[in-house]
Amino acid sequence: MTASTSAGLWHGFADMGAVSATGPFVVAKGEGVHIWDTAGNKYLDATAGLWFTNVGHGRTQIADAVARQLSTLAHYSGFGDITSDVTAALADRLSGLAPIPGSKVFFTSGGSDSIDSAVKLARRYWHEQGKPDKKIVVGRTKAYHGMHVGGTALSGLPPNRENYGELMTDAATVDWDDAKSLLGLIERIGADNIAAFFCEPIIGAGGIYLPPKGYLAEVRQICRDNDVLFVADEVVTGFGRIGGSWFASTRFDLQPDMIATAKGLTSGYVPMGAVFIAPHIAEPFYAGGVWWRHGYTYGGHAGAAAAAMANLDIIESEGLLEEAARLESDLHVALAPLTDLPAVSEVRSGLGAVSAVQLADPATAPATIAALRRHGVSGRAAGQGALQISPAFVMTAVQVAELAERISDALS
Repeated sequence: MTASTSAGLWHGFADMGAVSATGPFVVAKGEGVHIWDTAGNKYLDATAGLWFTNVGHGRTQIADAVARQLSTLAHYSGFGDITSDVTAALADRLSGLAPIPGSKVFFTSGGSDSIDSAVKLARRYWHEQGKPDKKIVVGRTKAYHGMHVGGTALSGLPPNRENYGELMTDAATVDWDDAKSLLGLIERIGADNIAAFFCEPIIGAGGIYLPPKGYLAEVRQICRDNDVLFVADEVVTGFGRIGGSWFASTRFDLQPDMIATAKGLTSGYVPMGAVFIAPHIAEPFYAGGVWWRHGYTYGGHAGAAAAAMANLDIIESEGLLEEAARLESDLHVALAPLTDLPAVSEVRSGLGAVSAVQLADPATAPATIAALRRHGVSGRAAGQGALQISPAFVMTAVQVAELAERISDALS
């Protein structure tokens, strides 16, 4: 661990007083499932960066694809009738992977953009349907939907919403694990006032909570029955992390009206996000004469599109969707014994390449992350002291066992 020579960087989600006192953890290199700091120390990457490095670090195939694209055309405006050839090709490819055939793809610069785009489109769609009162968007306790205004208003994590004032009044929160809570809200305020329900198939940054059995199917049906749009937040779970399928929406047959994505779209090699929009939601805007006045300067960035195409090539050619499914079992088996440690209250695993080791005392999380680094693991805590385990899909069974052993040593 080597301190930066500059004090100019303000880190996200950080106690900057503590960072300034100790110096940052500076990552200098990545290869496969490992990273190195500037002092040359090697670490197993337990989190794939921040859920995103699905194909692993150091993929020159992606870097080369980006370099070729940047030297030809880095980017051009995507507004009006303009696009680049690689962006158009990526949109068609993604439409073919979408859980809803014929879905349109709207590009953004990242996950928070994707969520806010879906919030705005949900409201605008109902306006075009002659139901302008359908404006309220609904999230869940424990949920994280990015940090733009819409995503912050949808957040079920109180610390992320505190001390900003009321950013968006037309937002509500229901229990994360009880479908009847959603139904109760609809009955109290009326379906004619609700635009959309936003749902992470797996609660991610809020602590890595797997959906209760039958929950996703039940809330999806409630939305159908009450004419409420169902928006799947697959910023974390999209592009294979759920294992076996490109999207959790496919695995759980959710047939969402929209899907918000980012992270695994490029495996984090360059920033990019996308919203998948079902044909019936897009139809009013494709009929002619109706503009959705929304977009981003870097939406559909040509260099990012090249990275995404190369990333998808790797996932397909190396069978990484199947490898993520294999990790579901490997992580479950390797991490389960950690529940015997006094420092651990629970291990949540068994659904894709995502697991959590819940600390018995959440207050020990910062010290635990430091201990993990001393044992050669780069990790982070999510929610209330849940160690996030979300490795790259290329992590082998041997490396999973090594990761579990190092975590055990650190916690002991």
